[in-house]
Amino acid sequence: MSLETIWLGSAASLIAGLATGIGALPVLFTRNVSDRLLDVMLGFSAGVMLAATFFSLLIPAIDSGGIWVAVLGIILGAVALHLADRFIPHFHPTLGTEGPSSRLSRVWLFTLAITIHNFPEGLAVGVSFGTGDVAAGFVIAMAIGLQNMPEGLAVALPMLREGYSKRKSLGYSTLTGLVEPIGGVLGVALVSVFHSILPWALAFAAGAMLFVVSDEIIPESHRKGFERQATFGLVAGFIVMMLLEFIFA
Repeated sequence: MSLETIWLGSAASLIAGLATGIGALPVLFTRNVSDRLLDVMLGFSAGVMLAATFFSLLIPAIDSGGIWVAVLGIILGAVALHLADRFIPHFHPTLGTEGPSSRLSRVWLFTLAITIHNFPEGLAVGVSFGTGDVAAGFVIAMAIGLQNMPEGLAVALPMLREGYSKRKSLGYSTLTGLVEPIGGVLGVALVSVFHSILPWALAFAAGAMLFVVSDEIIPESHRKGFERQATFGLVAGFIVMMLLEFIFA
């Protein structure tokens, strides 16, 4: 694994993470984004992540490590996210609920929630570059960036409505993506040094992303009465990501 590939993986995860801030830019101009549009965008985000999980993570994991490595890796990834979500104090900005009680300030609870839910996305980008297939790495970085845009808006709008300034709402939303480069660097570095863990890392990232989609994104997109529109958004996102995988991979 060349140093250039490691730098590319790190940079790609950073750009994908910054896409959350790009998605939140509309809050500088309006606070009246319709719930219907937001749910469609969240559904699209879920579809992109599902397709990326299948085409960019699971298939390579099965090809390189076999079906049982993929199965166990998925389980480990999902369980790891479940334990983090259950035991680390955190705040869900889009759901308006808190995790385990803590004396930490809401800002820190919010930051921990960001780490829980966005770290595996950066890990997925880094692991993809760690395979040595730069084209596949760019595809999944593009997928993560696409799904981060509506996620960033979904974080910024409630903060704006709760009284945060436009600048702070945009800043905190951008912050949600800045943990992804940490996962990206870790993923590409581990796979580069310990190449034998590649299929495990791919499957682990897939399991973690599946957990985030089912536990966080889909429920949020179905919360306000636009379930069918969100579902069509999911189908559209899956198709777009499938086409990107076919064209660029």
